[in-house]
Amino acid sequence: MNSDRLRKPEWLRIKLPSAEQYSYVKEHLERHHLHTICESGNCPNQGECWAAKTATFMILGNICTRNCRFCGVNSGVPEGTDSNEPERLALAVKELGIKHCVLTSVTRDDLEDGGADIWAQTILAIKALSPATTIEALIPDFQEKRSSLEQIISAAPEVIAHNIETVERLSPEIRIKAQYRRSLSVLKFFADHGCRTKSGIMVGLGETDDEVRECIQDLTTAGCSILTIGQYLQPSREHHPVHRYVDPSQFAEYKDFALGVGIRFVESGPLVRSSYHAEKFASL
Repeated sequence: MNSDRLRKPEWLRIKLPSAEQYSYVKEHLERHHLHTICESGNCPNQGECWAAKTATFMILGNICTRNCRFCGVNSGVPEGTDSNEPERLALAVKELGIKHCVLTSVTRDDLEDGGADIWAQTILAIKALSPATTIEALIPDFQEKRSSLEQIISAAPEVIAHNIETVERLSPEIRIKAQYRRSLSVLKFFADHGCRTKSGIMVGLGETDDEVRECIQDLTTAGCSILTIGQYLQPSREHHPVHRYVDPSQFAEYKDFALGVGIRFVESGPLVRSSYHAEKFASL
């Protein structure tokens, strides 16, 4: 189905950040040479999150080694790592007064550790400068390398998140190099080590409601305790098309189902993204 033929419904209106919010945060990002997925991923909740002093910083550059068909982040051959990035980001978090910091990154399959060392350094640097700031680490799969996963655990973020993104049938087409079962295994590894784990699903990619429920059940079995479910929005004509716009009532049904099978906390709605209201779950 061609997404050009689908008209966006009323409930998908996006609230843009105010000029004041945008310029204030943007100034700090540029001064410290930082990236946010809020901008790189065209997040619809940018204004709400920035106003609440939450932000999702993207580390390890803004070029991803993978080329997933749903993602608006640029792919290609990234540059080397920046050893000063953790300190710069920690300083920006302190200056901005960020209450809850979500960290994510491009996938760096070109690095032996997948970037886990920079990840750990960044978390520890934030904790050193802003001990009251809570942190969610929204990580790639690190190709399931145990040593890389252990580095994240040792840095002790309040939440460790890894998005499954879509149902098992569509995963090879949508996520390309990522693997559905590998993602579940990564989440289970963290859950088995006593970490608070989180994942996210997009709908509207061509899945059925039964497949969404199956995915939720798989995440429950893997020990995932926090889940976000949101509407997929096509970043460009070159990306995977939108197959349907899911009604808000169906998102409510997804939430009820997830809570019923054992997920403890669920955010489910058309404009929900993986870091939406992330601060609510950091200290629960």
